Amino acid sequence: MHKKILTHLNEAILLFNQQLDLTYINTSGEILLADSAKHLLGLNAKTLFKSSASLLSDLQQCLTNNEPLVDRELNLFYLSRSVTINFSATPLLENGQLSDILVELQQIDRHLRISKEEQLLAQQSTSRMLIKGLAHEIKNPLGGIRGAAQLLEFELDTHELKEYTQIIIQESDRLKALIDKMLGPNKPSNKETLNIHEVLERVRQLVNIEVNNNIKILTDYDPSIPDLKADKNQLIQAVLNIVQNAVQAIQHDGQIIFKTRIKRHLTIGRKRHKLTAKIDIIDNGPGINDELMSQIFYPMITSRPEGTGLGLSIAQSLVNQHNGLIECESEPGNTVFTIYLPLEADHVQL
Repeated sequence: MHKKILTHLNEAILLFNQQLDLTYINTSGEILLADSAKHLLGLNAKTLFKSSASLLSDLQQCLTNNEPLVDRELNLFYLSRSVTINFSATPLLENGQLSDILVELQQIDRHLRISKEEQLLAQQSTSRMLIKGLAHEIKNPLGGIRGAAQLLEFELDTHELKEYTQIIIQESDRLKALIDKMLGPNKPSNKETLNIHEVLERVRQLVNIEVNNNIKILTDYDPSIPDLKADKNQLIQAVLNIVQNAVQAIQHDGQIIFKTRIKRHLTIGRKRHKLTAKIDIIDNGPGINDELMSQIFYPMITSRPEGTGLGLSIAQSLVNQHNGLIECESEPGNTVFTIYLPLEADHVQL
């Protein structure tokens, strides 16, 4: 009866004997490891978890100390597959002696991803609110400064003095333009049916004109991706901002890859979409340091002295307007910006 209950649990349940040989695994465990009980039963934990040192260490510690143990966010590697899990090991006693170890594995990749996406979306929303408030506080006195400079210019007789008022007017205009850029696009989206590869090819043409032959732009497209309804110019701008960042990071020799794939039943924030276009922009530049990584979608955050730090913030805002999201993973020699764009209007609220 107890095995029937364990079989239908959503969590993966594994039972090991004193020698750490696997003696039982439920259906959820087979799904998690993507392998059958027939093949798994009898395997020793050292074989099963040979690529998961932390998990194996926890299991051996439970066996040695004869005490329950819980560990969180461990990486489980099996058959070239990697998942993030919460781990729980409980020693089972029989007549006061250890007989077996009950192991529970809970896959949490999806929960971590949703949490990360919600953080990104909240970050974007908060930054836009702050910018709007800041823009209002700056634009009003800035307009007064510009107007006063214009009035003063009419009262001045010499060209030399008027040069100073012109500087005030020009710098006021420059600051206003910078604030407008920080606020991002304020025009309503002009959505039309298009293929995402039209956008990527347009960006590739624009960037090829600017870069030298030392930076190559390669493509790995999935031609089966259906059309989506989107604002072509906004998506071009979003992708272009990301690619220009990659070009500036590479500087000299390197390559950028445009890769497209379909993702099914993908959750973005709390919305689940049946079909989503996944666009990877991959460069082999030096990567983004860890300190900057958590802030890259904030406005005015940049590692370049001449940069404004607005490109990625604007790109994220434009993709958000299409119910999508941009994520980033980076290490030296491999930085991947991933754009997710739902391919259908309807979605399931979680």
